[in-house]
Amino acid sequence: MTAGAIGTGADTRTGIRAAVTARTRGLRKPLGLWGLTRLLLLLCVFKIVVVPGPDVTTDIEEIYQGWYEVLKTGTYPLDDVTWQYPPAAALAIVSPALLPFLGYSAGFFTLSLLCDALVFGLLLYTGRRPGRSSRGAWLWLAGVPLLGPTAYSRYDLMVTAVAVAALLAALRSPAVLGALAGFGAALKVWPVLLLAGSARGRATFRSWAAAAGAAAGVIGLCALAAPGSLSFLGFQRDRGTEVESLGALVFHVARNFGWPGEARMNYGSIEFLGPGVAAVSTAAMLLTIAAFGWLLLWRLRARHRTVTTTADAAFTAVLLFVTTSRVISPQYMIWLVGLAAVCLVYRASRMRRPAYLVLWATAVTQFEFPVWFSHVTHSDPLGIALLLVRNGLLVVATVSACRILWRQTVTEPRLAEAAAAAAAARVPAQSARTAERRPEVPVSAR
Repeated sequence: MTAGAIGTGADTRTGIRAAVTARTRGLRKPLGLWGLTRLLLLLCVFKIVVVPGPDVTTDIEEIYQGWYEVLKTGTYPLDDVTWQYPPAAALAIVSPALLPFLGYSAGFFTLSLLCDALVFGLLLYTGRRPGRSSRGAWLWLAGVPLLGPTAYSRYDLMVTAVAVAALLAALRSPAVLGALAGFGAALKVWPVLLLAGSARGRATFRSWAAAAGAAAGVIGLCALAAPGSLSFLGFQRDRGTEVESLGALVFHVARNFGWPGEARMNYGSIEFLGPGVAAVSTAAMLLTIAAFGWLLLWRLRARHRTVTTTADAAFTAVLLFVTTSRVISPQYMIWLVGLAAVCLVYRASRMRRPAYLVLWATAVTQFEFPVWFSHVTHSDPLGIALLLVRNGLLVVATVSACRILWRQTVTEPRLAEAAAAAAAARVPAQSARTAERRPEVPVSAR
């Protein structure tokens, strides 16, 4: 072997080591911050650090663990109106059994941490590929702790992990997108909205068929395994207007002018009960139907797709669903943070503004619940102000996302087509005018 060959090999190894070192250094900061913020979250859920307001972890100990004991007997909680989840939610509720060396609550928090790490890892890995960005990982890193202990005290983080994995796989495999969306829908319904932006034609057929098959298979297995798997439908139907929703602002203000209703626990959350509540709840459902009508119109009118369309449409669809819902529970923000993070993974995404608005809304949500939740339930000025800011941010984010999606896929392609058609029409006209101006050559000169 010549000295030159030895030198070339040594240079190659040195270059590889330098590249690996650079990549490792680039990961130190996000990984270190993730570990620090998640340690703080664990200190909160294990009550070493106490967050003001209601203890959000009691739902794990009193509700989830109670469902777990019922599910172990081979049936769903048939007589519990707070069970308002699709059949596969039972998998999340019994999941702490995978860690038998821990208590139920400790096992649940540990699994939440693992799902959080999975999402962060997927976003970080994807963000380092060509044409991608680390913004999505940073948004997730910040968004989860901004919600506080609620993030680890509900199974929504587990569902969001499924949704994020589905969207990140969408470009490579529509079938994987569909299968994971269907499984997610069997966990908590909303992941079915991930299919709103699937590409037309064969991709839509494959993703929607996979989603239907996965959802039907999981729900069928749950129905065979235990009775009462569909009891959640009746309990969900009877819900009213929850005090944190957009429509609830009507009654928060009205209470200060003598409205005779009240806010109390109903179907598992604090809801308004009294005159006019049914009308506002109906209006919210009609608004949701109108939002889905807009989504259908967008899908029919969309003329152009980019690599971000599937993620952008999913984010917009879930924003519409959350903002118009009769219930805006704090944990819903985890859904939006996860989908916003997927949008920002793409350098070409235009969803930065609504994504950052969702991040700000998440920060306000922790003050709205649990820190100053008593002010919300009493409809005092501080409580109303918190809801106005949080829900206002969600409304602005929703409108912004809808405008961006429509402009990028409908308006701009139509204008481009019109400009191209006008340019094509000008070419023959210019050719004709040039021919008219060309002087006639005499026959003798030919």
